[in-house]
Amino acid sequence: MTITDTIAAYARGPALVRAAFAGISPAQLDARPADGSWTIRQIGVHLVESDLAATHRMRRIAAEGTPPLIIAYDESALAKNLSYDKDDLALVLDLFDLNRRFTAAWLGRVSSVEFLRYGIHNQRGRVTLAEMVAMYVEHVDHHLRFVQRKRAALGA
Repeated sequence: MTITDTIAAYARGPALVRAAFAGISPAQLDARPADGSWTIRQIGVHLVESDLAATHRMRRIAAEGTPPLIIAYDESALAKNLSYDKDDLALVLDLFDLNRRFTAAWLGRVSSVEFLRYGIHNQRGRVTLAEMVAMYVEHVDHHLRFVQRKRAALGA
């Protein structure tokens, strides 16, 4: 896949997320899975939370002369302690869409050389800008598979 294809796939993320969340009732959004995993609403909030961090990381990789250190965060602690269950899903989806549009437009202006720049992730090691964009395409796909399974289990 070319970087142009990857950026296009990245930009399609919000439409995929909106489609996956369409028609889910508030009760279904907040249904607690028996296995203790996140609710559908928490997955939506996680997607925007993670994307905001990714945008910042991508921009640092492209802009900083020395490869930036990229620090992991505890996504479970964020979901647990930041009241994801209280977030307005419409606002979450709008923010996800706006951030993806903003980032995709910027990525479209990045030179092919800049996509080879990298940061050092404290858990993954060296990560190029191109790899990070691809990771966030897959990140949406990964979580939407969970949403599909949860919807099926709830009869949504």
